[in-house]
Amino acid sequence: MQPPEEARPRPRQQSAFVAAFLSLLFPGLGHAYVRAWTRAIGFAALPLLLLALLLGIFLKTGPIGSAVLVVANLSLILAGNVVAFIYRALAAIDAYRVVAFVNAQAEGSGRLGRRPMRLNPISVAGLAAVCLVIAGSHAVVAKYGGDAQAIVSCIQDANCDTSDSASPNPNHGPQSTDSPTPTLSLPPVGTPLASTSGAPTWNGTDRLNILLLGVDQRPGDVTFNTDTMIVVSIDPVTKNVALFSLPRDTVDVPLPVAAQGVFGSVYRGKINSLWTNARNRPDAFPGTDRQRGYNALKETLSTLYNLNIQYYVMVNFEGFRQVVDTLGGVTIDVQNPVVDDKYPGDNGTDLRVYIPAGPQHMTGSEALIYARSRHGSNDFDRAARQQRVIVSIREQTSPQTVLNNLSALLTTLKSSFKTDIPLDELPALIQLSSQVNTANIRSYVFSPPRFGTEGYPGGIYSIEPNVALIRSTVLNAFKIDPQLEALRDAVSAENGTIWVVNGSGQSGQANTLVAFLEYEGLTAIAQTQRPPTTPANTVIKVYNGRETSLPSTVALLEKVFGVQAQLVNDPSVTVDIIVTTGRSTVTMTPPPGP
Repeated sequence: MQPPEEARPRPRQQSAFVAAFLSLLFPGLGHAYVRAWTRAIGFAALPLLLLALLLGIFLKTGPIGSAVLVVANLSLILAGNVVAFIYRALAAIDAYRVVAFVNAQAEGSGRLGRRPMRLNPISVAGLAAVCLVIAGSHAVVAKYGGDAQAIVSCIQDANCDTSDSASPNPNHGPQSTDSPTPTLSLPPVGTPLASTSGAPTWNGTDRLNILLLGVDQRPGDVTFNTDTMIVVSIDPVTKNVALFSLPRDTVDVPLPVAAQGVFGSVYRGKINSLWTNARNRPDAFPGTDRQRGYNALKETLSTLYNLNIQYYVMVNFEGFRQVVDTLGGVTIDVQNPVVDDKYPGDNGTDLRVYIPAGPQHMTGSEALIYARSRHGSNDFDRAARQQRVIVSIREQTSPQTVLNNLSALLTTLKSSFKTDIPLDELPALIQLSSQVNTANIRSYVFSPPRFGTEGYPGGIYSIEPNVALIRSTVLNAFKIDPQLEALRDAVSAENGTIWVVNGSGQSGQANTLVAFLEYEGLTAIAQTQRPPTTPANTVIKVYNGRETSLPSTVALLEKVFGVQAQLVNDPSVTVDIIVTTGRSTVTMTPPPGP
């Protein structure tokens, strides 16, 4: 008699819920848990390849570049989010089924045929919970991605209304300004131009030019003045940057041909009012009613500068304040103290402002005051301060700060920023901006007396631009020594008076040198009298102690003519400096305008 066979040990059951949960963590882990290696590799391969690709992009472009790529490809990412949800859910369900099948076959070991899978209600509930968690995570991505896409679309669409109210704010009334402009008399509206601007986009090799606009736009305002107009010009070869600021009180700015039939050959009003006056003139500038003002400024400043301005970025002052606060403030090296006893407060009263010289860490409100204050100085100093604020923010904003505050920044951008930069251009622009030489930015403020003449025609302050000199400066912006340009600006601010006397015997030399000195930023006048003797070299005489108030002027003259100035006391001489040319004086001429 044979002894009875011992019962075989029952195979250990695997947990189908654990397999589904592991697939939640990463596709393929659940299959690896049950040693279904082929399926594990199959489900894990695609996510691993995708992660490797994303890691390579991140290492190549950095945090900011990667964030820009995300913003530029939101539609693709949202579509991919749906595919990823389906893929992860299938991986979890398939891992659950594989474990259930293996368990069923283990239970039926030694019996004929396959055992049917038994579904445990608790285990099925666990699988449903895993699928809900997967769906929830992708729903969050879809929500924030959709919100980001809406914000980006609104920033790029000048027709997107982001005001708090569809009607003008009654508390503000008409737009007020301390820079009034004469009322323009315009002909009736004629045939509209194309609805979209035909301006060429950046080709990646020519200079990149972006118009930065700062406006005092408040909730409900339907129009505004563009009080800050800075063109950022980047040379993609040398990575050098130039900033061109045009004072808001500039008049008689040359217009593009299409607008001349409406406004004339030049815009007679102040340039900060062009946005308002152009927005309802479809016969002068292309675009919709809301796009047209921006197109008008781009095309008009392109005409003035002989420069193709490809894009614009507009920010209202409230948005600027919020962005600076979100980034934790900004430290600005204040070159000269700012004193303003009449800074306009929000409640209509004047505030007293004092900002000492030296490095100052400012909140958004303080940086806005620093950039806008004008009563203690002038518009030209203000333009230089605005450029300094922009450069300081650019240098101090870290990628980590931007990413940590991305949600708040996007919300602020929606209500306060507008741009026409195409999304697909953003990665290339960000890559270029990350390579620019911020330590050697060339700043130009086209202010009088060097770049224009100021006056009060009709009792209203305005600036008549020196168009030829402005165009020449823009053309040669990257060829000019920045230190020499800074000296020229200092000379222009000193505004000393210089006489040029022809002592060389060369006909017309004094007039030619006057033109050259004016190009250098000096105020010079050619005299008809001749010196009693012909000097061998150029003679520079500075009269009655004026060297103390004209140090930059004296330094530039000495640099130009290569001689040392002589200090003379003579109360009968009313001019500041007299330059007498000699036999060895070289006749210098200004460079030809573009």
